[in-house]
Amino acid sequence: MIHKARMIAVALGIIAAVAGAGIAEEGGNIPCPTAEQAAWQDAELGIMFCLDLITFTDIREPNWQKAGTLDPNLYNPAQLDTDQWMECAKAMGAAYTVFVAKWCTGHLQWQTDLYPYSVKQSKWRDGKGDVVRDYVASCRKYGIQPGIYASVTANAYWEVTNPGLVNWGKGGDDAKQTRYSRMCEQLLKELWGNYGPLFEIWFDGGALTPDKGGPDMLPILKLFQPKAIVFQGPAASIRWIGNEDGMAGYPCWATVKQSEAAGNGDPEGTVWQPGECDVPIRDHEWFWNPNEENKLYSVDALVDMYYKSVGRNCNMIVGITPDRTGLIPRADFDRAAAFGAEIRRRFGRSIAETSGKGNVVELALSKPTLVDHVILMEQITEGERIREYVVEGLMDGQWKSLCTGQSVGHKRIEKFVAVTVSAVRVRVLKSTAEPVIRKFSLYHAGR
Repeated sequence: MIHKARMIAVALGIIAAVAGAGIAEEGGNIPCPTAEQAAWQDAELGIMFCLDLITFTDIREPNWQKAGTLDPNLYNPAQLDTDQWMECAKAMGAAYTVFVAKWCTGHLQWQTDLYPYSVKQSKWRDGKGDVVRDYVASCRKYGIQPGIYASVTANAYWEVTNPGLVNWGKGGDDAKQTRYSRMCEQLLKELWGNYGPLFEIWFDGGALTPDKGGPDMLPILKLFQPKAIVFQGPAASIRWIGNEDGMAGYPCWATVKQSEAAGNGDPEGTVWQPGECDVPIRDHEWFWNPNEENKLYSVDALVDMYYKSVGRNCNMIVGITPDRTGLIPRADFDRAAAFGAEIRRRFGRSIAETSGKGNVVELALSKPTLVDHVILMEQITEGERIREYVVEGLMDGQWKSLCTGQSVGHKRIEKFVAVTVSAVRVRVLKSTAEPVIRKFSLYHAGR
């Protein structure tokens, strides 16, 4: 959401160590995910709900620094209904969500006395509302995993900007920097300690380490949310893919080298840190602005992103923004639902599927069948083993190539021109150990 912050964080090397990621053991063993990472990868599709004080102003996202002088009474989502948010998530097929509880403006959307710039100072619900509480309760009601976004690298109220220094990023005031860092620690204690287990914790741009003036977050994380997946920041267990376009390059690996913080991974990496591809449903607009329904990505564009994120061994998280009423606009809701319906139409039910070990896994069909997609999934709890493969179809008694590739990992979606086959097989041409295919499934999507 603040693209430049992430690039600065990478350049300065302030993304914290990947202590929460799966790491190869000594002796050259294959890197494997933790149980939490494997469950997160199975979730595949998420939503980030983006609501902030600037939603109620004419300030656009790049000018967030101006928001530090705003009247908190502007915040008044009179019809806010987090159940409606979850209905949108269900319609899209999202298994998890993340709520922007504290963005760069510094405005806090829960009951707190940390500083007087929160829902407690607004007229909304007579100053007694708590969006975080409502959001988490709705997640649990609908069986959707909750997550929290709270950036610490930027806060207009405190005159902090990237990479997390006071005096608008210039620093130079140790006492003020210390006060800010201690406040951030208390902020995270409230968010991580008061609302139960979280599925994902989202930082944006990482965080300064304590020796550089940043808050000491790792002990707080270990105390309150030891099983949460962390995007950037302390103990990062997943990584930013490097863009906000909802897609990864190919090949894309779940493993990285210690020094990496973004990108398509490295097959020789020793740290398991899969990628998350983020994109707002309105082209490059993370927060609601009036009269911008024309910026909604088409269903075809969103499906293409799905192929290039989930279908390339990553998760996809879509930014969806409530408007000033506190509800997700109907056009946005319907677009998310149509996207989910199209994914279910294509991949909700396979023609046939199998699993297996070894360099060849074959899937025989009861009769010649028209197909145009295969999905490959490795058993990632045993690591990413495949390095090169070919998928072939049996046509008129001969095996013919349908597609070739390199990385598989959690999921690889392959699309090809529709053909009629009586069997399909995957042949692994290169691997680091015996391939373990969790699922090899066949589809005809028709487009």
